[in-house]
Amino acid sequence: MIDKNGSNDEDIIADALGRAPDMSLGGEHGRWRLCRWRQFVGSYTLPALPDPMFVVHIAGKPNVRTWERDSWSETASLPGCATIVPSNQPTGWLVDGELDVVTLSVASADLQKAPALDQFKRMRFAFSDPLGVALTRQVLGELYAPRSSERDVYVGALVDALKAHMLRGPVNAGAAEIPTTAFSSYRIHHIMNAILERPEGEHSVEELAAQAGVTPTHFCRIFKKATGVSPHQYVMKARLNRAQHMLEQSEASMATIADSLGFTSQSHFTRAFRQFAGETPSDFRRRGRETLQ
Repeated sequence: MIDKNGSNDEDIIADALGRAPDMSLGGEHGRWRLCRWRQFVGSYTLPALPDPMFVVHIAGKPNVRTWERDSWSETASLPGCATIVPSNQPTGWLVDGELDVVTLSVASADLQKAPALDQFKRMRFAFSDPLGVALTRQVLGELYAPRSSERDVYVGALVDALKAHMLRGPVNAGAAEIPTTAFSSYRIHHIMNAILERPEGEHSVEELAAQAGVTPTHFCRIFKKATGVSPHQYVMKARLNRAQHMLEQSEASMATIADSLGFTSQSHFTRAFRQFAGETPSDFRRRGRETLQ
């Protein structure tokens, strides 16, 4: 649980964020470490960690991304998602608002006995894990309750269960085998990522509601509760985020970008972009190139 400089995962994260965790708990002989972190808007770079880490997104804004090769991920994490961060791999994070996560670091030596050893060799970002999230929330609930010997035993058992869940790896069950409800973050998460992957799609409320298995009115209500914005606003933001990337990374004309992202016209695109970014697409592209010079 210690790197060559004498630091563990908790020390490294605290140094990168500039603050200690809100709460931390360690296992006997340092075999695991559980921490709760609350952070705010910004981009953060974490150096390589000595041990793999299981991250549960508890609360906060539903728009957390990780750095992938040369850009921020299209997929976004939201409350109810989990992520596995492997050891010895630096990572980048973009937080669009308040973030509340719990991390569980497990000694690398323990992974030699893990059935799903391969899953800790690569980053697994923002996947649905209802059991992991439920166990984490239960641990937190107990940690903020009055302390007693019975509570300590119970917390230890819960963390052991969470650790075992992490080491076992994902169960290969199809989506149809997993019972979900209309309010399930699992469904909302997949709808959000479908929009991010194809922002140019029509993504009508009727179509999205059908995917969630609820009425359009009910879908709008639960989507806004989960994300803080309406489905239309989320689609528009996804398109404009993609437009910024295209303006920075390509020579495509404004008309081409507008058409490829599903805007009704170039003027519609320009108007929406100005409201979103505070400047026209042309000014955004020009300013970006001047910055690089």
